[in-house]
Amino acid sequence: MNSLDAFDRALAALHQAALDDAHWPAAATLIEELCGTTGNVLTVSEGSGEELRVHFYQHFYRGEPREDLTRLYLEVYYPQDEAPPRVIERPAGQVIHAPELYTERELKTSVAYNEGYRRLHNQNGLITRFEGLDGLRIVWALNDPVDSDGWQPAQLRLIESLLPHVRQFVRVRQALVGADALSAGLTGLLENGRIGVLHLDRSGRLLAANTPGRDILRRGEGLSDRDGALHASLPADDGRLRRLLKRALPVFGSAKPPAGGSMRIQRPLLRSRLELHVHPVETEQADFGGRRVAALALVVDPESRPRIDPVRLSVLLGLSPSESVVSALLAEGRPVREIAATAGYKESYVRWLLKQVYKKQGVSGQIALVQRVLTAYAFPRR
Repeated sequence: MNSLDAFDRALAALHQAALDDAHWPAAATLIEELCGTTGNVLTVSEGSGEELRVHFYQHFYRGEPREDLTRLYLEVYYPQDEAPPRVIERPAGQVIHAPELYTERELKTSVAYNEGYRRLHNQNGLITRFEGLDGLRIVWALNDPVDSDGWQPAQLRLIESLLPHVRQFVRVRQALVGADALSAGLTGLLENGRIGVLHLDRSGRLLAANTPGRDILRRGEGLSDRDGALHASLPADDGRLRRLLKRALPVFGSAKPPAGGSMRIQRPLLRSRLELHVHPVETEQADFGGRRVAALALVVDPESRPRIDPVRLSVLLGLSPSESVVSALLAEGRPVREIAATAGYKESYVRWLLKQVYKKQGVSGQIALVQRVLTAYAFPRR
């Protein structure tokens, strides 16, 4: 199998894994084989130091999930590792050789690097970070190379070409988490009432839509369909949408695989923007020209989020008025920047308030707090 075939297989597995957790181990294994690495680590977290809150951390080594290595790093070596804050300081998408994160002195004295990274098979690994939503930190690391001669230029170019696809994988997963739709599957997503779901054929025409998706298109505020083709209201947005769909849809005979992407779509009257995630849908079956789902579009409407009364929430959870306001807005799905603008607070103050709520409620981050709020508020999950 040549490198292009291997890349296509890894990309197809990554597309499947974005919609179903069960496919992630296979995708991780194919990525290891493609990149010539002994393993890989994907993490999503917020905070740092003692305030680190891990939302996702999975370490694969030679195709097998290694929870023991995850615990070993987080419990033993992370508290004394000099590298994490330096990774965050580097530009998003930059591939960093692990030794570059340490000073010459630390390369000799660091317990995390000399002992921990050796046990984790990452002393000669590669690390990069992606921009996360609302302060979330996404880090992807590749373990030591299989080749004893180290990383080769062709490998590095291949890894860099894979980065935007891994980033999009995480974005789609986060959108599905927000809609409580993880592992719902392609058909099951149409039954979800918390996010707009559109099925597109290979020409980008609409095949099916769930109720929120149809409502968004019917209103035509920012996004609409004309004879089955998606269009954005503003010309600039429509041009970006055309390019996004072109990249995500398969072209018969093309050596370039489809790639997902995301954009925000402006609506009139200064209303909040729609978030659109377009994701390729792979199939191994020939369709002989029949219409099938070739891409999935997820549309997030910030204004369709549930409304939570902060006064009632304050009583239910024993929060101060300010704490209940930011907790309610967070549970409605609003990012820190929007919470600050809505409540009239500085972003730093919002983050400080959330930390106080985490401590009061004994939870470890935004996702856990949202679950606590929705449970206490007895909000019906659709």
